[in-house]
Amino acid sequence: MNRYSAALLLAIGLSTTLSVSADDRDEHKRYYDKGHKDYHEWNDNEARNFNLYLGEKHIRVHVWEKAPAREQQNYWKWRHEHPDHQ
Repeated sequence: MNRYSAALLLAIGLSTTLSVSADDRDEHKRYYDKGHKDYHEWNDNEARNFNLYLGEKHIRVHVWEKAPAREQQNYWKWRHEHPDHQ
């Protein structure tokens, strides 16, 4: 019986760790838009829109975190002008 209890506790511990890790991945970062004085949640939809923006502006595709601050602010301006891209 002791061996089964240990296995059960181990399984519970692993599943708790996995569920916490999954919750962490689901959290999206928020970014401040200085020009419009608001926050934007970075999620899959925002990533798609950023790629649309890069294509429209003929900018080489790269990740948001690597974009210069000026480009990020230009993106938020573009995003406010294109709210239908959702």
